[in-house]
Amino acid sequence: MSIFPACFAAVALLLAAHGSSFAAETIRQLDGAQIRSKLSGMELSDGVHSRDVFGRDGVLTSHAMGKKTAGKWRVRGDELCLTRPKEDESCYVVWAAGTKLELRRKGTDLPLLEGTLARPR
Repeated sequence: MSIFPACFAAVALLLAAHGSSFAAETIRQLDGAQIRSKLSGMELSDGVHSRDVFGRDGVLTSHAMGKKTAGKWRVRGDELCLTRPKEDESCYVVWAAGTKLELRRKGTDLPLLEGTLARPR
């Protein structure tokens, strides 16, 4: 007789008893103050191709495909606005769940950028 079914049942019971502590945080839209607080001094990375460091002074330092550039970031109303070299300012609504962040165009549900927030390297 295998002990697998008994172990499986014990794990299932444990998860059921403590399910709320294992539940994922719900993604929600941030307001302007929350955006500023969450991003200031932090780094947003897709984990592979790019990372953006949001300086407390409004400087946006981007690292993408081995190239480092400097731009600007600011909060306008409830949107994050980014100005990158040789580009016009682009503004996004910010959605977050824990350290996961999504930047979306206003009025859409599809993220243009998804990443994880952490202290800069």
